[in-house]
Amino acid sequence: MRIGEVPLGGGAPLVLITGLNVVETEAATLAAASRLAELAARHAFPMVFKASADKANRSSLRSFRGPGFDEALRVLGRVKAETGLPILTDVHEPAQAKSAAEVADCLQIPAFLCRQTDLIAASAATGRAINIKRGQFIAPEDLRLAVEKVEAAGTAEGVMVTERGSAFGYRDLVVDMRGLVQMREFAPVCYDATHSVQRPGAGLEASGGDRAMVLPLARAAIAVGIDALFVEVHPDPENAPCDGPSQIDFETFEQLLVEARALDTALASTQR
Repeated sequence: MRIGEVPLGGGAPLVLITGLNVVETEAATLAAASRLAELAARHAFPMVFKASADKANRSSLRSFRGPGFDEALRVLGRVKAETGLPILTDVHEPAQAKSAAEVADCLQIPAFLCRQTDLIAASAATGRAINIKRGQFIAPEDLRLAVEKVEAAGTAEGVMVTERGSAFGYRDLVVDMRGLVQMREFAPVCYDATHSVQRPGAGLEASGGDRAMVLPLARAAIAVGIDALFVEVHPDPENAPCDGPSQIDFETFEQLLVEARALDTALASTQR
């Protein structure tokens, strides 16, 4: 499959899907995209910029959702025009798919909505690449059925699936790395190192998280074998308006890139 001009899966180089959790101000979003593009290029990783146009799945009515769906798409369009990066954003309702596809190169189906047939069908009908995040309640093998919904449309540029952990009791997630292998049998696989370390609902009115686990789990996923690595980065995670406890800063992100490059190179050398 391809996201814009970036090939993904089928032996293509490891792709970075990275950006902000949600579109913030225009200036902040552009600045983040530019800095991330610079770091990805420095370490020779192809990159897709990710930011949610609307964070509809929030713990509280008072949680930040973004500047509004239409305004967020305008900002993402400017990011695309000025950086040349492909764009990934999520959609929550079938009616959002067409307008999102006018800007985004890949439409993301949120984990809680991975069984919503109308949403998947509307997204696939746009012809854009599709990323389906595995619901915390779905077995890895069962996500094949969601992939089949995209393939049945016959129009999308490809479909990948993303691992982001499974519900482990209340307010915690656990990652079973076997799922990466199982899902890679029927689709390219992305590992979401940010949302895997969430502690859902563990904040006062928001999800908590443990960003110290982002790098160790990302290293493990790369070693198991993935096609893309998803990680959210913020210049000031402690004050990020959304999912701050799970995000890393730019310095930590570059450390992750160094480690990812070393692991990816080592794995490639064993497969020659």
